Amino acid sequence: MSNSLILDDRIQCGMVLGGGAREGVLDLAPRMERAGFDSLWVGDHVSFYIPVLESLTLLSFVAAVTERIRLCTGVYLLPLRHPTTTAKVTSTLDMLSAGRLTLGIGVGGEFPPEFEACGIPVDERGPRTDESIEVVRRLWTEEQVAHSGRHFSFGPVTLSPKPSQAGGPRIIVGGRKGPTFRRAGVLGDGYISHMCSAEQYAANMQKIAAHAAKAGREPRPFETASFIFTVLDDSYEAALDRAATMLETIYHRPFRDAAKKYCLLGRPEDWLEQMQEFARAGSRHFVFSLLSDTDEFLEAYANVIRPGLSSIDV
Repeated sequence: MSNSLILDDRIQCGMVLGGGAREGVLDLAPRMERAGFDSLWVGDHVSFYIPVLESLTLLSFVAAVTERIRLCTGVYLLPLRHPTTTAKVTSTLDMLSAGRLTLGIGVGGEFPPEFEACGIPVDERGPRTDESIEVVRRLWTEEQVAHSGRHFSFGPVTLSPKPSQAGGPRIIVGGRKGPTFRRAGVLGDGYISHMCSAEQYAANMQKIAAHAAKAGREPRPFETASFIFTVLDDSYEAALDRAATMLETIYHRPFRDAAKKYCLLGRPEDWLEQMQEFARAGSRHFVFSLLSDTDEFLEAYANVIRPGLSSIDV
C-alpha cells in the first residue's frame, strides 16, 4: 500500500436511508443516529428504474432532524450537474449541518436516459467529473475563481458562504472500473466500492495506491468504504434468495451469482466474518444497504454487530 494513503485504524458503520415517504424519513433518520451509526447515506439519480429522491435535498431535510451523524451521498452523479451549482448546494448543506457532509461521487452511466434528459453526453461523464472535482474544490476554498476548461468556463466569481469544513467536505470516489481508481488515487479523499467482493476490493486498493504514488501524492488521510447490500436471516440460502430477487427488481438483470460475492448474508455473526474479509482488504467504513426488515437489523446491530466490531482486525 502506498504511504500516500493513510487509512483509519478503526471500523465505522453507516446505513443507507431509502427515499421513502416523508414520515418514514422523519422516523428512521433519528433512529439511525440513536443506534450509534457513524454515517447516513443516500443514493442519487435524476431518473432510474425505481423512484429516487434527489440526494442533497434529502440530506438537507435529514440535517434538520439529526445532530451528530455524518450525512453522505453514495454516490452523487457529479457529471449530471454543473459544478458551480454543486459547489453552492453542498456548501450550504455543509454549513447548515455544522460540517457533517461527505460527498461521495460517481460517474453513473448505468441508466443513459437520465443523461439524455439532462443534456449530457454519456461518453463525456468521466472527463466532466474530473474537471468538476477541480471546480468544486476551488469554489469551496478560493475567494475569486476563474475557470477555463474543456467543459466549463466562467468567472471570476466568488462562492459565499464557504463550507463549514476547512477545505470543504471530503470527496469519496465510487465506481467499479479503471478510471475510478485513478480518480480516487489522484483526486479523491477516499474510495467507496459497489458490487465488489473482498478479493476485488484488495486489488482495487492496490490500483488506487499505484495511481497515488505515480502522481506523487502527499501523505494524507484516505477514507475506504464498502457499499454492501445486506439480508439478515437464520438461513444463508434464504438470505441469498431474498437478496437475488430484490436486486433483480432494482437492476433489471439476473443477480443470484453476484449476490453471493457482493452481499452480507445470513446471521449477524456471519456478517462479522464477512466484514473481516473486507477489513483485511483495506475497508474501514461499512455502508449497509438493507434488503431486509429495518427493525430486525437495528436490533441485530445494537446487540451483535456493533459490539462485535472490536473483534475485527484492521
